[in-house]
Amino acid sequence: MTVIVRDLRPDVPADVEGFARVRHLALPFMLSTPRSVVHGVTRAHPDAHHRALVAERDGEIIGTAQVGLAHESPEPGQGYVNVYVHPERLRHGAGSLLVRTAEEHLAALGATRLFTWVLDAPADRAFAERHGYRASRSAHFLRLDLADGALPPLADPPAGAELRTAADFAADPRPMFELDAEATSDEPSDIDHELTDYEAWLEGTWHGPLLDLDLTSVVVVDGRPVAFSAAHTDGGTRYGSAMTGTARAFRGRGLAKLAKNDSLHRARAAGYREAYTGNDAGNGPMLAINRWFGYEICATEVRHARELG
Repeated sequence: MTVIVRDLRPDVPADVEGFARVRHLALPFMLSTPRSVVHGVTRAHPDAHHRALVAERDGEIIGTAQVGLAHESPEPGQGYVNVYVHPERLRHGAGSLLVRTAEEHLAALGATRLFTWVLDAPADRAFAERHGYRASRSAHFLRLDLADGALPPLADPPAGAELRTAADFAADPRPMFELDAEATSDEPSDIDHELTDYEAWLEGTWHGPLLDLDLTSVVVVDGRPVAFSAAHTDGGTRYGSAMTGTARAFRGRGLAKLAKNDSLHRARAAGYREAYTGNDAGNGPMLAINRWFGYEICATEVRHARELG
């Protein structure tokens, strides 16, 4: 009946499947598959010192944690600790043991401030507060019924623009990297991110098993991508918007909405039945776009932080 915490073994199918299962049960609004779990562990940037931890009880994986340093931030010493426990295996001490193991790992690396996402529910928030974490910003998960819901009609691109897919940039993804880096740098967050390592982006993002290049829509002007909506799929019926953004010089023209609508229509035609996305609660423009599509908020997370002294 004892709970132990150890590192995930990415070459052991039972470990990988158990990790993905717990993540899905605890956070069904985010796509996670065994392949994406393995990719996240084996392809993480060395500077992140990433660890995937599992809490095991009587041979069953009942909790998970993703732990590491925010190596893409210009501010050093920031770490992340995201813990999820099987909803039917709570109150066995798995969450607390995962947090303690994660904090010891990050403290040894010199981390001074830790961030975690916690579902906006009384028990989850109380758990974070008991461990010394204090609430900051919040973010919403949103769901869209692709199978039976009504999408806005498709629109033609404005003059001088065309709709393409990320697959059209497979031979040279660097323009997509540059657009992603610009859009990511303007995303609301407690941690600033600077995407500067093209090879790491190729490894971690472009070649990620969830990214569907054929369903990722891109608005192109003069051969250059200026807006996009990145599509994640689980290989079954679930679709997720991983990132939607526009180059600064082209904002305010509805291009992100155009790309996302194109991607959603093609995802529905491909047989995907549910679409998920997430937005910072303060990102009014993107929340308005998603409401226009018919998305509805299905859950909220609250970012919590703890100072290590």
